[in-house]
Amino acid sequence: MTEQVYIVIPSYNEGNVIRQTINSLGSQYHIVLVDDASTDETANAVRDLPVYYLRHEINLGQGAALQTGMDFARQQGADIVVHFDADGQHNPADIDRFIETLRTQKLDVVLGSRFLRREDLIAIPRLRRLLLRVARVINGLLTGLWLSDAHNGFRVMNRRALNAIQLKENRMAHASEILMQIRRLGLKYVEMPTHIIYTDYSQVKGQRWQGAVDILIDVFINKYFR
Repeated sequence: MTEQVYIVIPSYNEGNVIRQTINSLGSQYHIVLVDDASTDETANAVRDLPVYYLRHEINLGQGAALQTGMDFARQQGADIVVHFDADGQHNPADIDRFIETLRTQKLDVVLGSRFLRREDLIAIPRLRRLLLRVARVINGLLTGLWLSDAHNGFRVMNRRALNAIQLKENRMAHASEILMQIRRLGLKYVEMPTHIIYTDYSQVKGQRWQGAVDILIDVFINKYFR
């Protein structure tokens, strides 16, 4: 029996690139695009594409969009779910490699890392590289999971993880929340190298220092005051 692979793409105002991102994935996967109340031409850009198009009427954040996509994939009987960014930063060629590792090593989650190969590391802009290294330490202290790359949005999970992980952090702190849940639930995981493509477009839309501080505050409140 063929495994059902669903790629969940959270999207907010990515109308300029979303069609190219989806077309890069080919036709072998089920694609779930979660439009988080975009105000641009996202809906029109994908209208004729063979995707499941889900839309939030109110902007809730990337964490909420991922959870909406995961809930839908679960209802459709997904065996494997892939988290994939809408802006074209992730490499579609990594998907099958991650899925094969998930299967052969009998893992629950495979997490992407930009810090395991030199060619991936040097592709990261210098300021972002520093930010990610700081985030790794703080994230490790807060979550108890010490990874080389704590905020990489490229992930693959099996049905066990899909059923177990429930995101309550609607916005960018969901990345840390996923790690907290992996540790708390005893899910088996590994990091694998992945190459991130930093275009001018993706860097303009990427996280700033202020956003990183907001993420850490959200994680701290979630861990100690809820």
